[in-house]
Amino acid sequence: MARLIFITGGVVSSLGKGLASAALGALLQARGYKVRLRKLDPYLNVDPGTMSPFQHGEVYVTDDGAETDLDLGHYERFTGVASSKADNITAGRIYQQFIEKERRGDYLGRTVQVIPHVTDQIKEFIQAGQDDLDFLLCEIGGTVGDIEGLPFFEAIRQLGNELGSERVAFVHLTLVPFIETAGELKTKPTQHSVKELRGIGIQPDILLCRSSKPIPEDERRKIALFCNVRPERVIPAIDLPTIYQAPIHFHDVGFDTQVLKVFGIENAPPPDLSRWRWVVDRVTNPEGEVRIAVVGKYMQVKDSYKSLSEALTHGGLANNVRVKMDWIDSEIFERDDAAAFLEEVDGILVPGGFGERGTQGKIEAVKFARNRKVPFFGICYGLHMAVIEVARDLAGLEGAGTTENGKPRHPVIALMTEWTKGNRLETRSEEGDLGGTMRLGAYPAVLTPGSRVAEIYGATEISERHRHRYEVNVGYTRQLEEHGFRVSGWSPDGRLPEIMEISDHPWFIGVQFHPELKSKPFEPHPLFASFIAAAVHQSRLV
Repeated sequence: MARLIFITGGVVSSLGKGLASAALGALLQARGYKVRLRKLDPYLNVDPGTMSPFQHGEVYVTDDGAETDLDLGHYERFTGVASSKADNITAGRIYQQFIEKERRGDYLGRTVQVIPHVTDQIKEFIQAGQDDLDFLLCEIGGTVGDIEGLPFFEAIRQLGNELGSERVAFVHLTLVPFIETAGELKTKPTQHSVKELRGIGIQPDILLCRSSKPIPEDERRKIALFCNVRPERVIPAIDLPTIYQAPIHFHDVGFDTQVLKVFGIENAPPPDLSRWRWVVDRVTNPEGEVRIAVVGKYMQVKDSYKSLSEALTHGGLANNVRVKMDWIDSEIFERDDAAAFLEEVDGILVPGGFGERGTQGKIEAVKFARNRKVPFFGICYGLHMAVIEVARDLAGLEGAGTTENGKPRHPVIALMTEWTKGNRLETRSEEGDLGGTMRLGAYPAVLTPGSRVAEIYGATEISERHRHRYEVNVGYTRQLEEHGFRVSGWSPDGRLPEIMEISDHPWFIGVQFHPELKSKPFEPHPLFASFIAAAVHQSRLV
């Protein structure tokens, strides 16, 4: 049976629990252990699929079609272990499941309560499918003291008692702020956070102390004294030049060593960190730089495109260049000339999105890239905008648009009401629920031999992750191809265009799926690696 490591947070949110969890998983993996990571989210949404990117950031999609927290992207990028529906649960889904049980009569007339019914269901989720693992890391979303998180904290407290210290460890991440006016690091927030955690019955074994500055040994001893933790288990988590330095830093300060000691493991093999050092060296010492304009609509919160920004970085790693990203709100192009913002960039990427706001600005970005021969990458909605631009400007289809935003004269993008997944026919309708009704998860595609994408992938059969409702209308593909915008990737049944490209352009590719979700620092996605290579070539032309 796996040993369980619970990672909780205190003081404030967004301290980096997901990154710390992923880095610890990578370190244990580098020592030869088999690991898996899970995220427990206390909010009442069933999943983040219908939540605004401004509130929640990116929705990370797994191969099996789960819409999950963005931290699962960190888990996959750092460990290479594919996440699934079994790795993210919310309070909303927990309550949904046990209310369904109560309605069926599964509780046989008993009073349904948070303890034991909700907590038992949380414990079942945590412990499912761990027989072949050495370590299962579970991150608890939010911060200690949040009222909605109490059932999750109670569940892990119970597991700590039931399984004992030889099977369970608690890691608590807190903030040690630096007060500029006083010139001091303050430990009191950490003390109060641990007091709150101990008040619900959990004594942390290890404290991760997030700080913008190094934490002196005296301050660490003070934290250890007041928080009932050994001094060597007060681990500094300082700001780093790149997130990919986290495994190296955490090993240097003894994080993974102390975690193993909590479980009584003293003679574990040292971790092989050579590939992490390679990544850090490429990030910090590149041979050049390219500028990529990301033209989207959720620019205020960069976590809205977290996997995208990381995939662009990975493309830079593959080409040994730094990727400088210009985040541009597409609505700007509806007021100002796109050239004023795009003249100096080496590549243009239009990412996914939903709704009408900012669409004309994205179309202007596509037009600039196509006419000026600037490498262009359209992802999901970005492909749709490219189709609309080509349909209007080259194919002469006046009024071409998407049925997502009304009833255009030429619906070159339209809702598909049914599609095939494996051996099963799936359907959807405009009147259906929004949550969980998209084409979600991994779907295969067949690439046209001799096409640019077939050359990039080095294959004619691929599998990529999707998250969308609307598709390129196959009824218009012939007219688009007559003007050079051809379909180079199809669904296996030949009904759904998956990839389109312009062959007489330096690099102009649009995809219906989200390739950024499968990119990793050690395995940059081939499309991103090729896109950045084209941007490098572009930078040498100007």
